[in-house]
Amino acid sequence: MRSSKSNCQYINLFQLENIKFITLAFHGIELLPIFTNYRINYSFNLNDFYSILLLFFVGSAAGFINVMAGGGSTITLPVLIFLGLDASVANGTNRIAIFIQNISAVQSFKGEQFFDYKQSLKLSLLTFPGAVAGAILAVNISDNTFKVILGIVMIAVVISMLIPKSQKKYSEESDEISWYTYLAMLGIGFYGGFLQVGVGFLLMASLHYLMKYNLVRVNMHKVFIVLVYTIPALGIFIYTGNVNWFMGLSLASGNAFGAWWSAKLSVKKGDKIIKDVLIIAVIIMSLKLLNVF
Repeated sequence: MRSSKSNCQYINLFQLENIKFITLAFHGIELLPIFTNYRINYSFNLNDFYSILLLFFVGSAAGFINVMAGGGSTITLPVLIFLGLDASVANGTNRIAIFIQNISAVQSFKGEQFFDYKQSLKLSLLTFPGAVAGAILAVNISDNTFKVILGIVMIAVVISMLIPKSQKKYSEESDEISWYTYLAMLGIGFYGGFLQVGVGFLLMASLHYLMKYNLVRVNMHKVFIVLVYTIPALGIFIYTGNVNWFMGLSLASGNAFGAWWSAKLSVKKGDKIIKDVLIIAVIIMSLKLLNVF
């Protein structure tokens, strides 16, 4: 898969005949020459600035949604694709944000005295083989095939969001890992390594119904599990050149911000209007990816 390069321009440092300047440039036009230690030619692209703002706000919403429930990548992946990245590069770039988002969430949960690293790590390691296999598959399929799969999955995510959720509460939690939990974690790891979109819903269902954890503990374990299996997946995307660092770090700053606050509000449900807007946006983006219009 080919990687996509950002429009970010680098800073060049040099000295001219022992006269030292700093020169600011806007769209290639030099402005404000100032005597200093070096002459710095910095070209600022306004489109890059708009992209940073967009990715930060989109990342903030996605980070909040991902930690509270799941499905945040249904926003970030299409936005990265519409900003010009190939589908496979968008998939890899999104993993930078996911990785940093969950570091932030894990730390936030710890600050609220919700953590069980030993059990979280046990569950996380079960996803490792699947995550590696899924990421390898993701970097070896065509962009068109990936877009079709992404569109179908996002529609499925929307449908799952419309299904009424059970209000049943579990009082008997168990840290014992059954054989079907092993299989569930392996499958979730594969799916997360391959696509990531909606993996939060799968983890919540598995931890809630198989392990009988309450929703706070579900989210506490979920962010740790995703953090761990993202490491090998991200490594594969980086190794194959399917990462755009400029967009990835811009998005990650927003994801981390949203995740931090979402973890602190994890006992509450997300605002209904956010869910409604998400459903509409995902439907439109899914149809676009499927070339319906």
